[in-house]
Amino acid sequence: MLGNNEIKQILPHRYPFLMIDRAEVIEDGKKAVGYKMVSTNEPFFQGHFPQEAVMPGVLIIEAMAQLGAVAVLSLEQFKGKIAYFTGINNAKFRRKVVPGDKLDFEIEIVKMRHSMGIGAGKAFVDGELACEAEITFAIG
Repeated sequence: MLGNNEIKQILPHRYPFLMIDRAEVIEDGKKAVGYKMVSTNEPFFQGHFPQEAVMPGVLIIEAMAQLGAVAVLSLEQFKGKIAYFTGINNAKFRRKVVPGDKLDFEIEIVKMRHSMGIGAGKAFVDGELACEAEITFAIG
């Protein structure tokens, strides 16, 4: 399992925008799992929403994309590159994610052609599906 320092060697993201705490590449370029411990101190909770803290759905999708980037950028030909979002399709949010939740992620790269690809991501809290989305990306 990759920790924060190892993830930062792969991704350019830093606090407060690094959205995954741990990651494990199951198959280079194909599949990864990881998680984020959602803290009450996350900066986005100051305004989303002050009366009822809920993690923004777009940040859950960003976390899935970061995990996908860890999987793809583990391939030798993409080491040192950056994965860029090119699209989000079929995003569905099934439950709220709140402070104290452990957000577990899984992503599978379902299509890769040259430096473009598609990933299918899911996020869970306590085994319950919180979010799913198809993420398209380009490596640059």
